[in-house]
Amino acid sequence: MTEFVAVAGVDELEAGEMRAFDVRGVKIAVANVGGAFHAFDDTCTHAGCSLAGGDLEETTVICPCHGSEFDVRSGEVLQGPAREPVETYETRVEDGSLKIEG
Repeated sequence: MTEFVAVAGVDELEAGEMRAFDVRGVKIAVANVGGAFHAFDDTCTHAGCSLAGGDLEETTVICPCHGSEFDVRSGEVLQGPAREPVETYETRVEDGSLKIEG
């Protein structure tokens, strides 16, 4: 059975914002896209930069270091130089808490 870890209140991450959380020793970024929360590895697969420090344009996160683009829903690389996708994680909202699969 998959466990979920509470990381924040849902009101702590506004639409269009991203933030990184430590979930059992793994840095996971969360993007709020129009009220839907998407969780993915915070580390860019190209140069190891924090994706939560980048830009969010709709469902695309843009790495602040070299401009790699990833789909926050699937982790898929949309534009290089990154070639490998980032892992994604399931999210849940329960009793006002944002929870991430962990």
